[in-house]
Amino acid sequence: MTAHPASWSPLGIGVGTYANGGGRGVCAVADGWTLGDVYPGAVNASFGVYAHRFDLHYLVDERDDGAVGVHRHGPSGWQCLAHVKVGGSAPCHAALNHAETLLAVANYMSGSVSLFRLGADGLPIAPSQVHANTGHGPNAERQEAPHAHWVGFSPDDRWLFQTDLGTDQILAYPVDNDRLGPAREAYAARPGSGPRHLLLDPRHTGRAWLVSELANTLTVLDRSDARFTAVRTLSTLPDGWQGDSIVAHLAANRAGDRLYVSNRGHDSIAVFALDPDGDATLLQHAPTGGLSPRFFLLREDERRVVVTHEKSQTVTVLEIREDGRLDATGISLAVPGAAFAFDMDPVA
Repeated sequence: MTAHPASWSPLGIGVGTYANGGGRGVCAVADGWTLGDVYPGAVNASFGVYAHRFDLHYLVDERDDGAVGVHRHGPSGWQCLAHVKVGGSAPCHAALNHAETLLAVANYMSGSVSLFRLGADGLPIAPSQVHANTGHGPNAERQEAPHAHWVGFSPDDRWLFQTDLGTDQILAYPVDNDRLGPAREAYAARPGSGPRHLLLDPRHTGRAWLVSELANTLTVLDRSDARFTAVRTLSTLPDGWQGDSIVAHLAANRAGDRLYVSNRGHDSIAVFALDPDGDATLLQHAPTGGLSPRFFLLREDERRVVVTHEKSQTVTVLEIREDGRLDATGISLAVPGAAFAFDMDPVA
């Protein structure tokens, strides 16, 4: 492990871990790049969202009998306020509506979406509404059934969108009086491509970006209410590269002019420049310094990216250049079961 720049501190970073990889809960990263305290109240925390309104973290518990945990982090440490069954299997993604009154969860193995109303205290009101998709895709190994992998609300909170890796679809659920109506197909992806994550342009341009896990692609989309139309599709891998790789995480910077996609197998982050219309141009493939980068956390104020690697069970750090490209720092920390990185004490 190399020394880190004086301007960069890992304090405040939590790492969610998988129990089957040796993880024991959420690990804090201590100054000097060592493992700090472990919070055992949040196991299999492979994704989570934070509500500023309630100062609460909603962390999924990605097990067959899936749940979402409600946690608060403060000066005295962590507190678990609730652990609520989602009514689905292997919850892997979650989203809050903009008013922070609804919590949606994507359940991978059951191919379903769960929706909770949140009480005045921020706790989910059980039972959830559960909507399961049907169908399959042409990849018999990965698409034998629906696999919900991402959920997110439209900017006006009128729609809940869901990607389905198993059926090659984006689905749209109308939201009315805190309830979901029947799903409609918002976009039909290329058969076998396996849509994983969707990102709506935070600048509200009507653009969106979809990464497809099995095809290793980024698709630029136009959105009109609850319909998406493909503009063009780009590979997330270098030209001519041969080998097994699948896409993982997708994120954009605050300025909306850089887009980042992680490749598991090629073990890189593909950096794309976004023009004012949201169209993408490849800038770089940056090695992440570990095996299978499942997730990465942008820490723009410190010009750093924190990357979690599922296979090598490490957390590494990349530096963000002025032009948005990424450089290695040499920082690597062993974290058993590493899956997800997040700010334990987000700033509003």
